[in-house]
Amino acid sequence: MERIVIIIVLFFHSITTGMKLYCSALKSINLLSRNFNSFASSSLRSQCKRNGHNRFTLRMINNESKTESMKVEVNNEAKIDYYSGVSSDGTIQFGDYSLIASQTHSDRSFHNIAELSQQPSEGSNSPKLGDAVWIRGRVTSVRAKGNVCFAVIRSGTFPFHTVQVCHFKDKTQPDESKKLIKFVGNLALESIVDIFGVLSAADVKSCTQSDVEVVIQKVLVVSRAPVQLPFLLEDAARSQLDIDRSQDSDRPFAGVSQDVRLNNRWLDLRVPANNAILRVRSGVCQLFRTALYNEGFMEINTPKLISGESEGGSEVFRTDYFGQPACLAQSPQLYKQMAISADFDRVFEIGPVFRAEKSFTRRHLCEFTGLDFEMAIKEHYNEALTVIHGLFRTIFDGLEQRYSKELAVIREQYPSEPVRFTDQPLIIHWPDAMNMLTEAGHTVDPFADLSTSLEATLGELVAAKYGADFFALDQYPSAVRPFYTMPNHIDARYSNSYDLFIRGQEICSGAQRCHDVDLLVQRVQEKGMDIGPLASYIESFRHGVPPHAGAGIGLDRVVFLYLGLDNVRKASMFPRDPNRITP
Repeated sequence: MERIVIIIVLFFHSITTGMKLYCSALKSINLLSRNFNSFASSSLRSQCKRNGHNRFTLRMINNESKTESMKVEVNNEAKIDYYSGVSSDGTIQFGDYSLIASQTHSDRSFHNIAELSQQPSEGSNSPKLGDAVWIRGRVTSVRAKGNVCFAVIRSGTFPFHTVQVCHFKDKTQPDESKKLIKFVGNLALESIVDIFGVLSAADVKSCTQSDVEVVIQKVLVVSRAPVQLPFLLEDAARSQLDIDRSQDSDRPFAGVSQDVRLNNRWLDLRVPANNAILRVRSGVCQLFRTALYNEGFMEINTPKLISGESEGGSEVFRTDYFGQPACLAQSPQLYKQMAISADFDRVFEIGPVFRAEKSFTRRHLCEFTGLDFEMAIKEHYNEALTVIHGLFRTIFDGLEQRYSKELAVIREQYPSEPVRFTDQPLIIHWPDAMNMLTEAGHTVDPFADLSTSLEATLGELVAAKYGADFFALDQYPSAVRPFYTMPNHIDARYSNSYDLFIRGQEICSGAQRCHDVDLLVQRVQEKGMDIGPLASYIESFRHGVPPHAGAGIGLDRVVFLYLGLDNVRKASMFPRDPNRITP
């Protein structure tokens, strides 16, 4: 019995010892593998760095828990130097440029895609059929199959032009030709490329340059886009009407949400209509300046960090200014008026405006661009309203005449009609507006501000009665206007103020200002405001100030409403609202 026990004990001891040895050996193998892997990776990185390569892969191939081999794969595609690495003959060439960093100059001459045509303009340097051309643009679409590839290249500026480029397998350079076809087929959409090739006759109805194409000899990548984009520009460029109509079809179109667009705004602005909206916005600024320069105005630039509230209320962004309380300007109002005190008879400004309003509507922003002006008047604020009307006539007419291409592209995706306006200022007085709304069946408070819905209704009533989408409403209740607004001389419950509307929504607020210092102080006190931060502003009225009036116009709203957009964020390059401070 003892012999049996001893044999059993020795048997288990040998098994335990064997397991320990096996585990020890396995640990040694794993350690050796890790050390080799680390050594190979480090060595390979150094080798890649020396040789100018920027990518490598390291792959361990295991077979049934046993390491059979280690294979190292290195991407041997060297970058092509833009300045010296591109051949000047007709040989096939493709690849990625190394970084273009203003190292020197090349003798390369690029043609705009818009120049490419079978019938170039007389006297121009546009290429002719059979000429070799260099073009640069974005990859808009790609097709590659077998021995042929096609791509559509888009110009990088509005109005966007497109041209087809293609390559057929070259029998004289079959291997390189085949590789080029594969290279083009793998190009990611929105990548920026240089194309060198021969301008040839073609019939390509899907491109703006419909009677030509470029037969590729060289394709070189300037900047690569990722293969997976946040959204396709094709989807983002569809009208809501087209999307809605497709929902009952076999292939419903996809839409792109507003948040996805705004999170990738730089990509969204490549959509032709959205790009054109920002160009129209720029046009409004140009026309605003032109109209006021022609009226004898001077452009000024006022501080945006101020010690007190420029509009009153609590809707300000507050900050610390080296130990002193400060806020971001709600408008340039105080400084426009001080400019009048300084004998700058007529002034205007284009600049940022900040409002700390937790408004989540389609027409409110926390930062927008203000188009402001102020002017001395002789006897009545109607003098300012006359200037405003002429200003907007210049803007409306100018947009339709100078920006017809942009408007056509915008209206294809976002349908709208030009704003209708009268030859002379259309001014609706507050009591008349109250009567119009009451007669239409609405309950109104004559001493309260109009709600958004009542403004829209009034816009409809004015449009029906006067055939106009643009009008002024004056004589607002004093209680709903800022402290610097001049009270009405007959009934101080009302004021010498006015708002302007497009399509039933407010785009401009203005008034005659208080130029009498005692009245101004009284108004500040009536509003319950602290006079301290306004001391220098009030002091400027103690030295004589002429009667004056002005207005503050919201650029974003003008663009938004003129174009009939569904959201003011579409009219802002990088909008700021309570939920968005990036990008």
